Amino acid sequence: MSNKNKTEISRVTRSKKDAKASYNTMSKWYDVIAGRFEKKYRDIGLQKLNTKGGDVVLEIGFGTGECILALARSVGISGKVYGIDISESMCNITQSKIKKEGLSEIVELTCGDAVKLPFKVDFFDAIFMSFTLELFDTPEIPTVLNECYRVLRNDGHICVVAMSKKGDNSLMMRLYEWLHKKLPKYFDCRPIFVQDALQSTGFQILDAVKLSMFGLAVEIVRGKKK
Repeated sequence: MSNKNKTEISRVTRSKKDAKASYNTMSKWYDVIAGRFEKKYRDIGLQKLNTKGGDVVLEIGFGTGECILALARSVGISGKVYGIDISESMCNITQSKIKKEGLSEIVELTCGDAVKLPFKVDFFDAIFMSFTLELFDTPEIPTVLNECYRVLRNDGHICVVAMSKKGDNSLMMRLYEWLHKKLPKYFDCRPIFVQDALQSTGFQILDAVKLSMFGLAVEIVRGKKK
């Protein structure tokens, strides 16, 4: 990512403690509001990642677990899905869904921060992130992606769904970024340069598409560890 691009990305000013508290509160209604709006884009990301039976997969920022469930069904009993999320309440809700669906043997959750992933080198076949990477402060984005690169196996795939700043200087984008600056507790995510960030980490880009969500750009990018 160029220095110019770095300066154009808004910073995340709220603390990790505040983020955890916010998502603990939000977990009660996340599926009804944010989850519903994001579903279309998450589903496209899952299709592009295209996990299969026997894969070992990680989801970073799994929220209330809808994608975790989909990933678990795709890898089957011969595979394994791991998830990491900063919010204890999100973890508890997702764990309840996993148990209800009878997927406890397939899924393992961790409550923690993805800037340091608790997994060995070359551990995963695939990694999925949906509306999560843009929650990290600008200096943390390469740290998270380097961690993803470390734990992915050679030729392993990553798919990132995120709000995109690429080529978007619309009125809606400027308004959203103003809200992010003025009300960081409520508008904590912000648009980032998704494809650039993955390429800067060393991922080979296999597929990238830009869509619109209520006038805001969303990038869905699939890459491979070289």
